Amino acid sequence: MRWPCVNKAGADSLVCLSHYPTLEEELALAPQAAGALAFWQLRPGAILTVSAPDGSCFRARFLGDNRVKPFQALPDFKDGEMQFTVFQALPGKERFELILEKLTEIGVHRIVPMVTQRSATLADRDRPQKKSHRWPHILLAAAKQCRRPTIPELAPVTGWEEALQEAAGADQAFMLFEGATDLTLGQALTTKRPASVALLVGPEGGFAGEEVDQAGRAGIRQVSLGARILRTETAALAGAILVQHLLGRLG
Repeated sequence: MRWPCVNKAGADSLVCLSHYPTLEEELALAPQAAGALAFWQLRPGAILTVSAPDGSCFRARFLGDNRVKPFQALPDFKDGEMQFTVFQALPGKERFELILEKLTEIGVHRIVPMVTQRSATLADRDRPQKKSHRWPHILLAAAKQCRRPTIPELAPVTGWEEALQEAAGADQAFMLFEGATDLTLGQALTTKRPASVALLVGPEGGFAGEEVDQAGRAGIRQVSLGARILRTETAALAGAILVQHLLGRLG
């Protein structure tokens, strides 16, 4: 089961042009594209990434009134070939905000915050001052900064069972687990590029043994990032970068 996103972004935020553009050509966006543009909350003069009908991407300048001017082709830019979801156990303090920002820059498509046996809860994260309402804004700001063509989807905070159910539906699903001494994530990512990948990242203290067993029964492979014990935010970023790098090179 795939839970709806709370920021209503994802593929709906992709600004698609009605035809392949000529550089420096001023274009009025079709109604559907104008709707996608609304997600970005841009001021005139801001730069964004738009997509032509063939999937090729361009840097464009927003002119206001639903008009853009593409000025640079991005022939090697690929964003939608593989759907990559990170399931992140809620950490304490401000670490989740950092994770959201950096996963956006890396190119993750969907982020699912989850509650595990050893993780923080949403109540913990919002005590004494509510912070979770800022999460969609963090994703938007990071997507603008790195000029990716879409804003990542942010799922609601999800329980372990629900997160496991969604992750198991991916073509390839991995759990980062320091006990997986016989298989690293790099070794596991050696097959043909899948259509979708799920990566489960545990909290400080790692996944509980029961959770590891449940993931295994669901078909999720346990992998490590090496011998070092990493903080949860480091593991999330290192794992996401490795997935994007290795699968970006596979045919």
